[in-house]
Amino acid sequence: MTVHPTFLNLIMVVKKMKMGFIFIIIMCLLTPVQRAQIPTVTISDLSFKNIDFAMNLYRQISSSHDKNIFFSPLSISASFGALLMASGGVTYDELLIGLNLEQLQRAEQPELIPKLFQLLHENITQNGSLKLDQGMALFVHRHFGVEKAFEGQIKKFFHANIETVDFSDTKRSIRSINDYIKNKTKNKVTDMISTLDAETQLMLISTIFFQGSWQMPFNPNFTHGASFYIDNYNVVQVPMMVKEDKFFTMEDYPLGARVLKLPYQQGVSMLILLPNKGMDYTVIDEDITAEKFITWLKRLQKMCCTRL
Repeated sequence: MTVHPTFLNLIMVVKKMKMGFIFIIIMCLLTPVQRAQIPTVTISDLSFKNIDFAMNLYRQISSSHDKNIFFSPLSISASFGALLMASGGVTYDELLIGLNLEQLQRAEQPELIPKLFQLLHENITQNGSLKLDQGMALFVHRHFGVEKAFEGQIKKFFHANIETVDFSDTKRSIRSINDYIKNKTKNKVTDMISTLDAETQLMLISTIFFQGSWQMPFNPNFTHGASFYIDNYNVVQVPMMVKEDKFFTMEDYPLGARVLKLPYQQGVSMLILLPNKGMDYTVIDEDITAEKFITWLKRLQKMCCTRL
């Protein structure tokens, strides 16, 4: 058994502006790797691949509009990872490629990738003081059969609930699904689904709930209105939190951006990527990879009296 840090994208929040910035909430875990069970692939490999998956997906989403973007790469990859177990042939191969996991697949270990997701989930939820809850549920039409093997696998590896509903009764189905989401998100999301096609046979729902406290809280008394530069020509007034302290930061000179780490309690941090003045955020977006991401984390240094 070896122990090493694992870096995991949980949530990405991208403010789509020409002088935009990117929030990435990451988890740094001391992850035990069971090499007797998984001799060639580790959770770190899964996390590394998930970073590139996250950025590739972000680039696809951002190419269609200039609005703000909020999504959870982990929720999306875990959901499609669960569907891998019910797929085969071309569909299986396309899912692997889409998830950026084809290099982790082992023909002699068909349950390897689901097992990695399982180990990752267990390591996240073992910290009882951290409010982080992943949920997955498969809502299946009452006339739609689910293979027992798949039912056992999705419960074992993804802790997923399988719920039988009558999708032809759309009102009751909507209520059941929204109740599940409301419960999993601690009443934060109450009416996720408003309409439903009566011909629906199956719906996979994935939720992620995170609540963390800053390791070094901001004093709300210092919050004040200030100028936020959308680009070189557009400025808006917004409430700005202010804090002066020692923070981990680094400058990526080739990229033309600065990286700042804001720690939550219990080993979770927010990374803020801020393009330098005059930099086009679309140029920076194209150059962000898992390798560069890990380099940022390695080069972060605590700087004295950084003012936020």
